[in-house]
Amino acid sequence: MAVIGVIHAELASTGCPPNHQAFMVAVPDFERAALPHLAAAYNLAYWLMRDRSDADDVVQDAYLRAFRAFAKHEGGDLRPWLMTIVRNVAYRALANRNRTGNVISLEDAFPGRYGETHGAADIPSDLPSPEAVLVSQGERSLVLAALAELSTAYREILILRELEGLTYREIATVIGIPTGTVMSRLARARTELKRHLEDRLDKDELNAM
Repeated sequence: MAVIGVIHAELASTGCPPNHQAFMVAVPDFERAALPHLAAAYNLAYWLMRDRSDADDVVQDAYLRAFRAFAKHEGGDLRPWLMTIVRNVAYRALANRNRTGNVISLEDAFPGRYGETHGAADIPSDLPSPEAVLVSQGERSLVLAALAELSTAYREILILRELEGLTYREIATVIGIPTGTVMSRLARARTELKRHLEDRLDKDELNAM
């Protein structure tokens, strides 16, 4: 993924030579801060877009936007800030898909805006996490297949929490929702993933008979 190449091309297009301060300072600083999160950025982009080429495009666009805004970053952990940009770029790309005929409903993309409640549901689920299910079943392919069947919002919150290890507060920052909503949505996402896994396991057992 030629993320840094895209940034170099961006600078070159402005007439900035390789020995300019922007190259000598800004690019190395950005590389040190942002490249360690490249795999996480791609992971989120892929599970939102469900297409490797589209995920590449999203990450390149997001990293270019992040580089342009890097000087304005207020410090602290870069990952939530960067993942927010990746998510925003991905959802913009999904909206473009919608306009070109691949319809993604608002209910699918943002279920929290359509009847998501708070209160008792905000308590974290007691169900085993997807990682625990993955280990207990020993079938990564089953988990990934089940994950692919979830809504966009459920996929993203599971990726951010279970695979990338973001805290509830970091996820709230990335997605732009209250921490309590993160907890309730994550609980529902885990329930849905567990249901899809059980359905797949039941089908496998029937096929084996």
